[in-house]
Amino acid sequence: MVNENNITIICSLPDPASVNIVEKLRLTRNWKPVENNCFKVFRFKCFTIVEIKGHHIYQDSLDTRLEECGINSKLIIFASRHSSKDGRKILTVHTTGNVNEAKFGGRAHELAVPAPYAMRNLICSLKRMCKDSSFEATLEATHHGPSNLHTPSLFIEIGSTQTEWKDDVAGKIVADAILMLQKNGAPVAVGFGGGHYVSRQTKLVYETGITFGHIFPNYQLPFLDKDLVKQAFLKSGADFAYFDRKAMKDDVRSNLTEIIHHLGHKVLRESDIREMDGLPFEMYIQLQQKVKKLCANCKIRFTETIKQELKSTCKEQVPAIIFSKIDSELLRMAERVDRNRIEKLIEKEGIAYLEDENGRFSHILISLTDECAKRVAEMLTLECINIIKENYQVRLDADKSQLTVTVRRFSPQRAEELGISRGPLFGKLARGEEVIINGKTIIPDMVYEDIEKIIKLKNPRV
Repeated sequence: MVNENNITIICSLPDPASVNIVEKLRLTRNWKPVENNCFKVFRFKCFTIVEIKGHHIYQDSLDTRLEECGINSKLIIFASRHSSKDGRKILTVHTTGNVNEAKFGGRAHELAVPAPYAMRNLICSLKRMCKDSSFEATLEATHHGPSNLHTPSLFIEIGSTQTEWKDDVAGKIVADAILMLQKNGAPVAVGFGGGHYVSRQTKLVYETGITFGHIFPNYQLPFLDKDLVKQAFLKSGADFAYFDRKAMKDDVRSNLTEIIHHLGHKVLRESDIREMDGLPFEMYIQLQQKVKKLCANCKIRFTETIKQELKSTCKEQVPAIIFSKIDSELLRMAERVDRNRIEKLIEKEGIAYLEDENGRFSHILISLTDECAKRVAEMLTLECINIIKENYQVRLDADKSQLTVTVRRFSPQRAEELGISRGPLFGKLARGEEVIINGKTIIPDMVYEDIEKIIKLKNPRV
Protein backbone atom coordinates (compact mmCIF):
# COMPACT_ATOMS: atom_id res chain seq x y z
CA MET A 1 0.00 0.00 0.00
CA VAL A 2 1.27 3.48 -0.79
CA ASN A 3 2.14 5.47 2.29
CA GLU A 4 2.16 8.93 0.79
CA ASN A 5 -0.67 11.16 1.92
CA ASN A 6 -2.77 11.86 0.09
CA ILE A 7 -4.45 10.09 -2.82
CA THR A 8 -7.59 12.01 -3.60
CA ILE A 9 -10.46 10.31 -5.46
CA ILE A 10 -12.88 12.70 -7.11
CA CYS A 11 -16.52 11.63 -7.26
CA SER A 12 -18.65 13.61 -9.72
CA LEU A 13 -22.24 13.32 -8.49
CA PRO A 14 -23.80 13.77 -11.99
CA ASP A 15 -21.64 10.89 -13.29
CA PRO A 16 -23.26 7.45 -12.65
CA ALA A 17 -19.99 5.55 -13.16
CA SER A 18 -18.21 7.82 -10.70
CA VAL A 19 -20.93 7.29 -8.12
CA ASN A 20 -20.81 3.52 -8.75
CA ILE A 21 -17.06 3.33 -8.17
CA VAL A 22 -17.18 5.42 -5.01
CA GLU A 23 -20.09 3.41 -3.62
CA LYS A 24 -18.01 0.24 -4.03
CA LEU A 25 -15.04 1.96 -2.35
CA ARG A 26 -17.14 2.93 0.64
CA LEU A 27 -18.69 -0.54 0.93
CA THR A 28 -15.32 -2.32 1.12
CA ARG A 29 -13.55 -0.12 3.70
CA ASN A 30 -14.37 1.82 6.85
CA TRP A 31 -14.35 5.40 5.53
CA LYS A 32 -14.68 8.23 8.05
CA PRO A 33 -16.44 11.51 7.25
CA VAL A 34 -14.10 14.49 7.45
CA GLU A 35 -15.41 17.90 8.41
CA ASN A 36 -14.76 20.34 5.58
CA ASN A 37 -16.35 23.68 4.75
CA CYS A 38 -15.99 23.27 0.96
CA PHE A 39 -16.62 19.64 0.03
CA LYS A 40 -18.16 16.46 1.30
CA VAL A 41 -15.10 14.40 2.26
CA PHE A 42 -14.42 10.83 3.45
CA ARG A 43 -11.06 9.35 4.42
CA PHE A 44 -9.54 5.88 4.77
CA LYS A 45 -5.82 5.71 5.56
CA CYS A 46 -4.06 7.59 2.75
CA PHE A 47 -7.16 7.79 0.54
CA THR A 48 -9.56 10.71 0.49
CA ILE A 49 -12.88 10.77 -1.39
CA VAL A 50 -14.09 14.23 -2.40
CA GLU A 51 -17.56 14.73 -3.87
CA ILE A 52 -18.12 17.49 -6.43
CA LYS A 53 -21.27 18.67 -8.15
CA GLY A 54 -19.71 19.40 -11.53
CA HIS A 55 -18.29 17.18 -14.28
CA HIS A 56 -14.68 16.04 -14.02
CA ILE A 57 -13.47 17.39 -17.33
CA TYR A 58 -14.19 21.00 -16.33
CA GLN A 59 -12.20 20.93 -13.09
CA ASP A 60 -9.20 23.09 -14.00
CA SER A 61 -7.37 24.28 -10.86
CA LEU A 62 -9.25 21.76 -8.72
CA ASP A 63 -6.06 20.86 -6.86
CA THR A 64 -5.57 24.49 -5.89
CA ARG A 65 -9.16 24.72 -4.61
CA LEU A 66 -8.67 21.50 -2.64
CA GLU A 67 -5.50 22.87 -1.05
CA GLU A 68 -7.28 26.07 -0.08
CA CYS A 69 -9.80 23.85 1.71
CA GLY A 70 -7.12 21.89 3.55
CA ILE A 71 -6.96 18.84 1.22
CA ASN A 72 -3.42 18.28 -0.04
CA SER A 73 -2.93 15.63 -2.71
CA LYS A 74 0.02 13.66 -4.04
CA LEU A 75 -2.22 12.11 -6.68
CA ILE A 76 -5.71 12.91 -7.96
CA ILE A 77 -7.81 10.08 -9.39
CA PHE A 78 -10.90 11.06 -11.34
CA ALA A 79 -13.31 8.12 -11.06
CA SER A 80 -15.34 8.55 -14.22
CA ARG A 81 -17.43 7.18 -17.05
CA HIS A 82 -16.18 6.38 -20.54
CA SER A 83 -18.47 6.94 -23.52
CA SER A 84 -18.08 5.46 -27.00
CA LYS A 85 -20.34 4.74 -29.93
CA ASP A 86 -19.30 1.08 -30.13
CA GLY A 87 -20.65 0.38 -26.63
CA ARG A 88 -17.66 -1.69 -25.57
CA LYS A 89 -17.56 -3.14 -22.05
CA ILE A 90 -14.30 -1.54 -21.11
CA LEU A 91 -12.28 -0.16 -18.21
CA THR A 92 -9.76 2.53 -19.12
CA VAL A 93 -6.98 4.63 -17.63
CA HIS A 94 -5.58 7.81 -19.17
CA THR A 95 -4.12 11.22 -18.50
CA THR A 96 -5.56 14.51 -19.72
CA GLY A 97 -4.68 17.48 -21.87
CA ASN A 98 -5.37 19.16 -25.21
CA VAL A 99 -2.95 19.24 -28.12
CA ASN A 100 -5.26 21.50 -30.11
CA GLU A 101 -8.40 23.42 -29.12
CA ALA A 102 -10.14 22.65 -25.85
CA LYS A 103 -13.56 21.27 -26.84
CA PHE A 104 -14.08 19.19 -23.70
CA GLY A 105 -12.57 21.02 -20.76
CA GLY A 106 -9.08 22.18 -19.99
CA ARG A 107 -7.18 24.77 -21.98
CA ALA A 108 -5.94 24.69 -25.56
CA HIS A 109 -2.38 23.43 -26.16
CA GLU A 110 -1.95 22.47 -22.52
CA LEU A 111 -1.19 19.10 -20.93
CA ALA A 112 -1.89 18.01 -17.37
CA VAL A 113 0.79 16.44 -15.18
CA PRO A 114 0.49 12.64 -15.62
CA ALA A 115 0.91 9.96 -12.97
CA PRO A 116 2.86 7.30 -14.92
CA TYR A 117 3.56 4.88 -12.07
CA ALA A 118 -0.01 4.94 -10.82
CA MET A 119 -1.27 4.53 -14.39
CA ARG A 120 0.84 1.40 -14.84
CA ASN A 121 -0.21 -0.04 -11.51
CA LEU A 122 -3.90 0.58 -12.12
CA ILE A 123 -4.07 -0.76 -15.67
CA CYS A 124 -2.18 -3.92 -14.68
CA SER A 125 -4.55 -4.47 -11.75
CA LEU A 126 -7.58 -3.90 -13.98
CA LYS A 127 -6.30 -6.42 -16.50
CA ARG A 128 -5.76 -9.09 -13.85
CA MET A 129 -9.20 -8.59 -12.35
CA CYS A 130 -10.98 -8.41 -15.72
CA LYS A 131 -10.07 -12.02 -16.55
CA ASP A 132 -13.19 -13.44 -14.92
CA SER A 133 -15.49 -10.67 -16.17
CA SER A 134 -16.91 -9.55 -19.50
CA PHE A 135 -14.88 -6.33 -19.38
CA GLU A 136 -11.53 -5.60 -20.98
CA ALA A 137 -8.93 -3.09 -19.77
CA THR A 138 -6.86 -0.67 -21.82
CA LEU A 139 -4.96 2.58 -21.69
CA GLU A 140 -6.32 5.51 -23.68
CA ALA A 141 -4.51 8.36 -25.36
CA THR A 142 -4.25 11.79 -23.71
CA HIS A 143 -7.50 13.70 -24.20
CA HIS A 144 -9.96 16.27 -22.77
CA GLY A 145 -9.70 18.34 -19.59
CA PRO A 146 -8.80 19.27 -17.01
CA SER A 147 -5.34 20.42 -18.09
CA ASN A 148 -4.53 23.18 -15.60
CA LEU A 149 -3.46 21.01 -12.65
CA HIS A 150 -0.07 21.06 -10.93
CA THR A 151 -0.77 17.76 -9.10
CA PRO A 152 -0.27 14.44 -10.95
CA SER A 153 -3.64 13.08 -12.00
CA LEU A 154 -5.37 10.45 -14.11
CA PHE A 155 -8.80 9.22 -15.10
CA ILE A 156 -9.98 5.68 -14.38
CA GLU A 157 -13.21 4.91 -16.20
CA ILE A 158 -16.04 2.45 -16.79
CA GLY A 159 -17.39 2.25 -20.34
CA SER A 160 -19.24 2.62 -22.46
CA THR A 161 -23.02 2.98 -21.85
CA GLN A 162 -25.47 3.58 -19.00
CA THR A 163 -25.65 -0.17 -18.43
CA GLU A 164 -21.89 -0.55 -17.87
CA TRP A 165 -21.59 2.70 -15.86
CA LYS A 166 -23.88 1.22 -13.20
CA ASP A 167 -22.51 -2.33 -13.42
CA ASP A 168 -21.67 -3.62 -9.92
CA VAL A 169 -18.86 -5.90 -11.14
CA ALA A 170 -17.17 -3.08 -13.03
CA GLY A 171 -17.51 -0.71 -10.09
CA LYS A 172 -16.01 -3.27 -7.72
CA ILE A 173 -13.06 -4.01 -10.05
CA VAL A 174 -12.18 -0.32 -10.36
CA ALA A 175 -12.59 0.27 -6.63
CA ASP A 176 -10.34 -2.68 -5.78
CA ALA A 177 -7.70 -1.52 -8.27
CA ILE A 178 -7.63 1.90 -6.61
CA LEU A 179 -7.31 0.42 -3.11
CA MET A 180 -4.48 -1.88 -4.24
CA LEU A 181 -2.52 1.03 -5.68
CA GLN A 182 1.19 0.75 -4.93
CA LYS A 183 4.13 3.01 -5.58
CA ASN A 184 6.50 1.27 -7.98
CA GLY A 185 9.12 2.90 -10.16
CA ALA A 186 9.52 2.20 -13.88
CA PRO A 187 11.16 3.79 -16.92
CA VAL A 188 8.70 6.34 -18.33
CA ALA A 189 8.01 6.91 -22.03
CA VAL A 190 6.04 9.44 -24.02
CA GLY A 191 4.07 7.47 -26.61
CA PHE A 192 3.39 8.48 -30.20
CA GLY A 193 1.15 6.82 -32.77
CA GLY A 194 -1.62 4.26 -32.89
CA GLY A 195 -5.34 4.47 -32.31
CA HIS A 196 -7.17 6.12 -29.45
CA TYR A 197 -6.99 2.94 -27.35
CA VAL A 198 -3.20 2.73 -27.95
CA SER A 199 -3.08 -1.06 -28.09
CA ARG A 200 0.69 -1.36 -28.59
CA GLN A 201 1.49 0.92 -25.67
CA THR A 202 -0.97 -0.97 -23.48
CA LYS A 203 0.64 -4.27 -24.46
CA LEU A 204 4.11 -2.95 -23.60
CA VAL A 205 2.94 -1.90 -20.13
CA TYR A 206 1.41 -5.35 -19.57
CA GLU A 207 4.42 -7.26 -20.85
CA THR A 208 7.46 -5.16 -19.87
CA GLY A 209 8.60 -3.02 -16.96
CA ILE A 210 7.92 0.39 -18.54
CA THR A 211 5.07 2.85 -18.23
CA PHE A 212 3.80 5.90 -20.11
CA GLY A 213 3.07 9.51 -19.33
CA HIS A 214 1.38 11.30 -22.20
CA ILE A 215 0.39 9.22 -25.23
CA PHE A 216 -0.51 10.85 -28.54
CA PRO A 217 -2.45 8.81 -31.15
CA ASN A 218 -2.27 9.32 -34.91
CA TYR A 219 -5.11 11.82 -35.06
CA GLN A 220 -3.25 14.16 -32.68
CA LEU A 221 0.20 13.95 -34.31
CA PRO A 222 -0.37 16.73 -36.90
CA PHE A 223 -0.96 19.21 -34.05
CA LEU A 224 2.24 18.42 -32.14
CA ASP A 225 5.01 21.00 -32.23
CA LYS A 226 8.27 21.41 -30.35
CA ASP A 227 6.62 23.20 -27.42
CA LEU A 228 3.98 20.50 -26.90
CA VAL A 229 6.53 17.67 -27.17
CA LYS A 230 8.78 19.46 -24.67
CA GLN A 231 5.79 19.94 -22.36
CA ALA A 232 4.93 16.23 -22.63
CA PHE A 233 8.45 15.13 -21.68
CA LEU A 234 8.79 17.58 -18.79
CA LYS A 235 5.38 16.90 -17.24
CA SER A 236 5.66 13.13 -17.75
CA GLY A 237 9.16 13.03 -16.28
CA ALA A 238 9.88 10.82 -19.29
CA ASP A 239 13.10 8.95 -19.98
CA PHE A 240 12.51 8.27 -23.67
CA ALA A 241 9.99 8.23 -26.53
CA TYR A 242 8.25 5.25 -28.09
CA PHE A 243 6.74 5.21 -31.60
CA ASP A 244 4.04 2.85 -32.82
CA ARG A 245 5.97 2.80 -36.09
CA LYS A 246 3.61 0.69 -38.13
CA ALA A 247 0.79 3.13 -37.45
CA MET A 248 2.73 6.31 -38.30
CA LYS A 249 3.48 7.93 -41.64
CA ASP A 250 7.18 8.20 -42.48
CA ASP A 251 7.23 12.01 -42.75
CA VAL A 252 5.42 12.42 -39.41
CA ARG A 253 7.83 10.00 -37.74
CA SER A 254 10.87 11.79 -39.19
CA ASN A 255 9.61 15.18 -38.03
CA LEU A 256 8.93 13.95 -34.50
CA THR A 257 12.28 12.16 -34.33
CA GLU A 258 14.06 15.40 -35.19
CA ILE A 259 12.14 17.33 -32.51
CA ILE A 260 12.76 14.68 -29.85
CA HIS A 261 16.46 14.38 -30.61
CA HIS A 262 16.80 18.17 -30.62
CA LEU A 263 15.28 18.21 -27.13
CA GLY A 264 17.95 15.70 -26.04
CA HIS A 265 15.76 12.62 -25.70
CA LYS A 266 16.03 9.16 -27.21
CA VAL A 267 13.55 7.11 -29.20
CA LEU A 268 13.55 3.42 -28.27
CA ARG A 269 12.09 0.69 -30.44
CA GLU A 270 9.93 -2.08 -29.02
CA SER A 271 12.86 -4.51 -29.33
CA ASP A 272 15.01 -2.15 -27.22
CA ILE A 273 12.30 -1.87 -24.57
CA ARG A 274 11.89 -5.62 -24.34
CA GLU A 275 15.66 -6.11 -24.20
CA MET A 276 16.16 -3.69 -21.30
CA ASP A 277 13.18 -5.10 -19.39
CA GLY A 278 14.14 -5.52 -15.75
CA LEU A 279 17.30 -3.39 -15.97
CA PRO A 280 17.66 0.17 -14.64
CA PHE A 281 17.07 2.56 -17.53
CA GLU A 282 20.20 4.66 -16.96
CA MET A 283 22.35 1.53 -16.83
CA TYR A 284 20.89 0.29 -20.10
CA ILE A 285 21.48 3.62 -21.87
CA GLN A 286 25.09 3.85 -20.62
CA LEU A 287 25.75 0.31 -21.84
CA GLN A 288 24.27 1.20 -25.22
CA GLN A 289 26.56 4.22 -25.46
CA LYS A 290 29.62 2.05 -24.79
CA VAL A 291 28.48 -0.47 -27.38
CA LYS A 292 27.94 2.22 -30.04
CA LYS A 293 31.65 3.09 -29.86
CA LEU A 294 32.48 -0.48 -30.91
CA CYS A 295 29.69 -1.05 -33.41
CA ALA A 296 27.60 1.96 -34.40
CA ASN A 297 24.64 0.01 -35.81
CA CYS A 298 24.67 -2.94 -33.43
CA LYS A 299 22.07 -3.75 -30.78
CA ILE A 300 22.90 -5.24 -27.41
CA ARG A 301 21.23 -8.49 -26.39
CA PHE A 302 21.31 -9.79 -22.81
CA THR A 303 21.07 -13.39 -21.70
CA GLU A 304 18.78 -13.94 -18.73
CA THR A 305 21.78 -14.95 -16.63
CA ILE A 306 23.61 -11.64 -17.05
CA LYS A 307 20.36 -9.74 -16.50
CA GLN A 308 19.99 -11.37 -13.11
CA GLU A 309 23.63 -10.59 -12.28
CA LEU A 310 23.20 -6.95 -13.28
CA LYS A 311 19.99 -6.58 -11.27
CA SER A 312 21.47 -8.17 -8.16
CA THR A 313 24.86 -6.42 -8.14
CA CYS A 314 24.17 -3.05 -9.76
CA LYS A 315 21.64 -0.29 -9.27
CA GLU A 316 22.08 2.74 -11.50
CA GLN A 317 25.75 2.72 -12.49
CA VAL A 318 27.20 0.62 -15.28
CA PRO A 319 29.58 -1.98 -13.82
CA ALA A 320 33.03 -2.57 -15.18
CA ILE A 321 32.40 -4.60 -18.32
CA ILE A 322 34.80 -6.73 -20.35
CA PHE A 323 34.63 -7.04 -24.11
CA SER A 324 35.89 -10.18 -25.84
CA LYS A 325 35.90 -11.13 -29.51
CA ILE A 326 36.04 -14.23 -31.63
CA ASP A 327 36.89 -14.45 -35.33
CA SER A 328 34.06 -12.81 -37.27
CA GLU A 329 34.37 -15.06 -40.35
CA LEU A 330 34.35 -18.21 -38.20
CA LEU A 331 31.18 -17.03 -36.44
CA ARG A 332 29.50 -15.98 -39.68
CA MET A 333 30.10 -19.36 -41.34
CA ALA A 334 28.89 -21.32 -38.31
CA GLU A 335 25.83 -19.08 -37.95
CA ARG A 336 24.78 -19.75 -41.55
CA VAL A 337 24.84 -23.48 -40.81
CA ASP A 338 23.28 -23.66 -37.33
CA ARG A 339 22.31 -20.39 -35.64
CA ASN A 340 20.09 -22.15 -33.08
CA ARG A 341 23.00 -24.15 -31.72
CA ILE A 342 25.02 -20.99 -31.16
CA GLU A 343 22.07 -19.30 -29.47
CA LYS A 344 21.62 -22.22 -27.07
CA LEU A 345 25.26 -22.06 -26.01
CA ILE A 346 25.17 -18.29 -25.50
CA GLU A 347 21.89 -18.23 -23.58
CA LYS A 348 23.33 -20.44 -20.84
CA GLU A 349 26.11 -17.96 -20.09
CA GLY A 350 26.31 -14.74 -18.09
CA ILE A 351 27.06 -12.54 -21.08
CA ALA A 352 25.56 -10.01 -23.43
CA TYR A 353 26.26 -10.02 -27.14
CA LEU A 354 25.76 -7.78 -30.12
CA GLU A 355 23.62 -8.17 -33.23
CA ASP A 356 24.17 -6.16 -36.40
CA GLU A 357 21.41 -4.24 -38.15
CA ASN A 358 20.41 -7.37 -40.09
CA GLY A 359 19.97 -9.41 -36.92
CA ARG A 360 23.18 -11.43 -37.35
CA PHE A 361 25.54 -12.13 -34.47
CA SER A 362 28.38 -9.70 -34.05
CA HIS A 363 31.67 -11.27 -32.96
CA ILE A 364 31.75 -9.05 -29.83
CA LEU A 365 30.79 -10.47 -26.43
CA ILE A 366 30.26 -8.58 -23.15
CA SER A 367 30.98 -10.03 -19.72
CA LEU A 368 31.31 -8.80 -16.16
CA THR A 369 34.62 -10.57 -15.42
CA ASP A 370 37.83 -11.41 -17.29
CA GLU A 371 37.39 -15.07 -16.47
CA CYS A 372 33.88 -15.24 -17.95
CA ALA A 373 34.92 -13.24 -21.03
CA LYS A 374 37.81 -15.56 -21.84
CA ARG A 375 35.92 -18.77 -21.07
CA VAL A 376 32.86 -17.94 -23.19
CA ALA A 377 34.94 -16.69 -26.10
CA GLU A 378 36.93 -19.93 -26.09
CA MET A 379 33.77 -22.06 -25.78
CA LEU A 380 32.05 -20.22 -28.63
CA THR A 381 35.14 -20.50 -30.86
CA LEU A 382 35.26 -24.26 -30.25
CA GLU A 383 31.53 -24.66 -30.89
CA CYS A 384 31.79 -22.78 -34.19
CA ILE A 385 34.69 -24.99 -35.26
CA ASN A 386 32.67 -28.10 -34.41
CA ILE A 387 29.66 -26.85 -36.37
CA ILE A 388 31.83 -26.21 -39.41
CA LYS A 389 33.62 -29.57 -39.08
CA GLU A 390 30.26 -31.36 -39.13
CA ASN A 391 29.17 -29.65 -42.35
CA TYR A 392 32.33 -29.05 -44.39
CA GLN A 393 35.66 -30.67 -45.19
CA VAL A 394 38.17 -28.97 -42.90
CA ARG A 395 41.83 -29.03 -41.92
CA LEU A 396 42.99 -27.67 -38.60
CA ASP A 397 46.67 -26.77 -38.36
CA ALA A 398 48.73 -28.56 -35.72
CA ASP A 399 49.08 -25.39 -33.65
CA LYS A 400 45.32 -24.71 -34.07
CA SER A 401 46.01 -21.24 -35.43
CA GLN A 402 44.38 -21.77 -38.83
CA LEU A 403 41.28 -23.57 -40.10
CA THR A 404 41.07 -24.43 -43.80
CA VAL A 405 37.50 -25.01 -44.95
CA THR A 406 36.65 -26.55 -48.32
CA VAL A 407 33.44 -24.99 -49.60
CA ARG A 408 31.64 -26.54 -52.56
CA ARG A 409 29.89 -23.92 -54.69
CA PHE A 410 27.88 -23.73 -57.89
CA SER A 411 29.97 -22.11 -60.65
CA PRO A 412 27.97 -20.01 -63.14
CA GLN A 413 31.11 -19.80 -65.31
CA ARG A 414 31.37 -23.61 -65.66
CA ALA A 415 27.66 -23.82 -66.46
CA GLU A 416 27.97 -21.22 -69.21
CA GLU A 417 31.01 -23.03 -70.65
CA LEU A 418 28.77 -26.10 -71.01
CA GLY A 419 26.24 -24.06 -73.00
CA ILE A 420 23.74 -23.42 -70.22
CA SER A 421 22.22 -19.93 -70.16
CA ARG A 422 21.37 -18.10 -66.95
CA GLY A 423 17.81 -18.77 -65.87
CA PRO A 424 15.70 -21.72 -64.66
CA LEU A 425 18.35 -24.31 -65.59
CA PHE A 426 20.85 -22.53 -63.34
CA GLY A 427 18.40 -22.88 -60.48
CA LYS A 428 17.89 -26.62 -61.07
CA LEU A 429 21.64 -27.29 -61.09
CA ALA A 430 22.14 -25.15 -57.98
CA ARG A 431 19.48 -27.30 -56.25
CA GLY A 432 21.39 -30.46 -57.16
CA GLU A 433 19.17 -31.53 -60.06
CA GLU A 434 20.31 -32.80 -63.45
CA VAL A 435 19.47 -30.88 -66.63
CA ILE A 436 19.57 -31.82 -70.32
CA ILE A 437 20.95 -29.36 -72.89
CA ASN A 438 21.24 -30.22 -76.61
CA GLY A 439 20.67 -33.88 -75.76
CA LYS A 440 23.51 -33.91 -73.22
CA THR A 441 22.89 -34.61 -69.52
CA ILE A 442 24.61 -32.17 -67.19
CA ILE A 443 24.94 -33.34 -63.59
CA PRO A 444 25.56 -30.92 -60.70
CA ASP A 445 29.12 -32.14 -60.11
CA MET A 446 30.04 -30.80 -63.57
CA VAL A 447 29.16 -27.21 -62.58
CA TYR A 448 30.42 -27.15 -58.98
CA GLU A 449 33.88 -26.18 -57.79
CA ASP A 450 35.74 -26.54 -54.51
CA ILE A 451 37.03 -23.37 -52.89
CA GLU A 452 39.34 -23.33 -49.91
CA LYS A 453 38.63 -20.66 -47.32
CA ILE A 454 41.28 -19.98 -44.70
CA ILE A 455 40.20 -18.75 -41.25
CA LYS A 456 42.89 -17.46 -38.91
CA LEU A 457 42.09 -18.61 -35.39
CA LYS A 458 43.42 -15.85 -33.22
CA ASN A 459 43.20 -16.13 -29.45
CA PRO A 460 40.03 -14.40 -28.19
CA ARG A 461 40.94 -10.85 -27.37
CA VAL A 462 39.93 -9.75 -23.90
